[in-house]
Amino acid sequence: MSLAKVAKAGHQRLMGSSTNRHPARLRRSVLTVPADNPRALAKIASLDCDAVIYDLEDAVAPAHKDGARAALSAHLASLATRRGAGEDPVERIVRINALSSAQGGFDDLEAAEGMADLRVILPQVPDAILLPKVETPHEVQRVADVLSEADAPDSVRLWAMIETPRGLLNVAAIAETGRTSGGRLDCLIPGLNDLAKATGVMPQPGRPYLVPWLMQVLLAARAFGLDVIDAVFNVIADGAGFAAECQQARAMGFDGKMLIHPAQIAAANAAFGIEPAALARAEAIIAAFASDAHAGKGVIRLDGEMVELLHLAEAERLVARARLLAERHRLQPDPPHS
Repeated sequence: MSLAKVAKAGHQRLMGSSTNRHPARLRRSVLTVPADNPRALAKIASLDCDAVIYDLEDAVAPAHKDGARAALSAHLASLATRRGAGEDPVERIVRINALSSAQGGFDDLEAAEGMADLRVILPQVPDAILLPKVETPHEVQRVADVLSEADAPDSVRLWAMIETPRGLLNVAAIAETGRTSGGRLDCLIPGLNDLAKATGVMPQPGRPYLVPWLMQVLLAARAFGLDVIDAVFNVIADGAGFAAECQQARAMGFDGKMLIHPAQIAAANAAFGIEPAALARAEAIIAAFASDAHAGKGVIRLDGEMVELLHLAEAERLVARARLLAERHRLQPDPPHS
């Protein structure tokens, strides 16, 4: 059975359970770029990152917000032809400002910086909107409603950053919005810099006091079928430390890592990549369950091991990611520069 066929065959099963994730995406390396930096925007085309977060929030000074919106809108418009033809392998996410005003709450939504971001960016149809400092499920649902009211296609998804103690305490309820009617939430990202600042936790190698919070976000994401991306690593020059943190995140179960510099892309792609032996095993599991001998079975024996339907679901997801990676290489055949 071909790679494409096994991936397609498992799609319905993957989406049939409330705890399975949305269709697979490559999110090994998620690079954040200031939306008001023209050199950074131009360089994206030469990079091998799976996804780009265009930052309109913390990375842009208040006086530069309007210019950043205009620059980003023009940048996304320049990609429209390739994106419309399915020839853009990079997932494009826009981190907006908070959809809350200085007056508080959503009482003055039209005056919120985040609303201005949406008005400018939505006509260009990014892949996702990243919401900063999410603290309650109401915030995610309110933005989903705004997108629906603006007739944004269902393909425009939501990501949420969990960056405050309150957001961390509510992370399960926030993740559950991805499974509500009209829910668009696809992915969570813990914001450890803000969490550490709010709590006073000291940064240390191995993140011993932060790991429980990382696992809390991961558990919530997996409970409701979402992807989850590890937080940024702040020391660009420390390549060994970054690689070690990627390996730690991979071992914890994260799908990829949020990056602050192109120099981090290669290590993230390697850490969260697909091992040939794991792919071969996944293909064998799918083929075994598809065989006449095992038709309708929930548990089978393969190479002396017991294999269940949960292993089949993971195998299908891995093969789907491998198909996406092969398609990415087809669209971007020349080795990019990081």
